[in-house]
Amino acid sequence: MGHDVAVIGLGAMGLGMARSLKAAGQTVIGVDPQEARTKAAEGSGILTTGALSEAMGARVVLASLPTAAHVEGVVEGDGGFLQTASDGAVLVDTSTSEADVSRRLAALCAEKGLGFLDAPVSGGPSGAETGALTVMLGGEDVHRQAAATVLEAIAAPGRVFHVGPPGAGNVAKLANNLLVAAHLLTAAEAVRLSEAAGVSAEAVLSVVNAASGRSAVTEVNFPRWVETDAYDSGFTMGLMRKDVRLAAKLASSLGEALPVSALVGDLWAKSAHSLADDEDFNRIVSLVRHPGRHDPATSS
Repeated sequence: MGHDVAVIGLGAMGLGMARSLKAAGQTVIGVDPQEARTKAAEGSGILTTGALSEAMGARVVLASLPTAAHVEGVVEGDGGFLQTASDGAVLVDTSTSEADVSRRLAALCAEKGLGFLDAPVSGGPSGAETGALTVMLGGEDVHRQAAATVLEAIAAPGRVFHVGPPGAGNVAKLANNLLVAAHLLTAAEAVRLSEAAGVSAEAVLSVVNAASGRSAVTEVNFPRWVETDAYDSGFTMGLMRKDVRLAAKLASSLGEALPVSALVGDLWAKSAHSLADDEDFNRIVSLVRHPGRHDPATSS
């Protein structure tokens, strides 16, 4: 008997979503190549398997993977979705992928009578654990309806946004993350300017968050992860660099010149000299507020 949902990729996001799905009453099976991740899932009462094909009997397959290439492997590879999925099954790809890839995979799935939704998410590991994500959905409405109970289990009420045909969800996610990448830099500069003029970060942010300059970065990221020095959001420098690169790639493919975004991309790329890919993405703020501290030329 097939499960309601198969979760492919049990990282910080995938495992959180698997737990939320189980809490919502879905029967869940998980797949991940890392034993530590499958053990963590099993500790939450989630059945796991090492064989992709064994999970493909689920009516909905939810993928949470690092790159578009990984998604292609799950869909097109041996034992993957195209080969072994149940009739009428839908794959919901919550990865931050590429619109062209999603469009191609959606077309391949349609030829087999299967559904494909690009459904990248926002809300981080805490949102995944509590079923409070925002979902940016691209694909056919019939497939959205087929996966509705799964989408509703991982998202906050009213936070599933069907933004268009296949690939549209990916575009929306890149637009969102490009803004976050830019906001971290501009908010850090605004705070640095204020502190240089004798006004504390806490004071200026209290004003900004009650005025028109506010953003999720000033309302959430600064108080939760920056000012506390916690830096444990669960989203890394490497992942944000990847998303900024994908946004630049999309702009180039469309012939769109985005000079401010290009500068943002350049700053994020250069930050690799000082901040490793596995560090928390909010640490980009430290390069702006305290630039000398992270200069490799001045470090011992």
